Amino acid sequence: MQRVVFPNKVLPYVLVAPQIILTVIFFILPASQALYQSALREDAFGLRSTFVGLDNFRMLFEDPGYLHSVKVTVIFTVATALLSMAVALLLATAADKVVRGKTFYRTLMIWPYAVAPAVAGMLFLFMFNPAMGTLAYIMRRNGFDWDPLLNGSQAMTMVIVAAAWKQISYNFLFFVAGLQAIPKSLIEAAAIDGARGARRFWTIVFPLLAPTTFFLLVVNTVYAFFDTFGIIHAVTGGGPARATEILVYKVYNDGFVNLNLGSSAAQSVVLMIIVIALTAFQFRFIEKRVHYA
Repeated sequence: MQRVVFPNKVLPYVLVAPQIILTVIFFILPASQALYQSALREDAFGLRSTFVGLDNFRMLFEDPGYLHSVKVTVIFTVATALLSMAVALLLATAADKVVRGKTFYRTLMIWPYAVAPAVAGMLFLFMFNPAMGTLAYIMRRNGFDWDPLLNGSQAMTMVIVAAAWKQISYNFLFFVAGLQAIPKSLIEAAAIDGARGARRFWTIVFPLLAPTTFFLLVVNTVYAFFDTFGIIHAVTGGGPARATEILVYKVYNDGFVNLNLGSSAAQSVVLMIIVIALTAFQFRFIEKRVHYA
């Protein structure tokens, strides 16, 4: 086998230099600063820092409020990822069957992805606000006691729906691309053999979408952990009674509102470790069930 040698020794480093610089500036340096800050504790006036080692982490895992945020984050992440992917897959299969106006329908479906998370949160806040929301008025008129400002379960439902709605367009794009990559001859052969409707989808189409589904599962997990901060901040502010205070919002709340920088830095380190471990777990175990064509 002939070995391929790149003629220019400098150009490869020049090409990857921008990405390396961005990684160092926006990931390596902040992460190292967070590690350093997590071992410090400031006085009440923020004038002096004291090295406390792992005390911030010990206090963190002894705090019932933090353990509650972990539970809230797990529920929020699982529900958001599953809801957004399920709806996107349903819409993608429906759009793939459209013959006329296919491009128009697909363009309409990807528009919500251009909406900022905070704006998406405000849209749902206006629609479901118990005082002036149109949908909230309809629900109350039909006998449903809707008040996410006081009911934690309703508040969680609202932010899950808002976060999933924001991510549906992204998932839709990849599912449509995955469906287009499936050879039509396989679908026709399955139809000739008598596989119809749901059976054909689950036995032929969905297994071929496994790589796309696995990729989106990883992306949606990271999205729910980090990119939903704007939605939580705009809609509920972590309330009521911390019912929607996910980990990334607790990092902000403790660090920028309560000015507990040591605890906030320790939380950010733990959050980073959780996401890395969860992603590694997905690649280690879930990917074994993924069959690449």
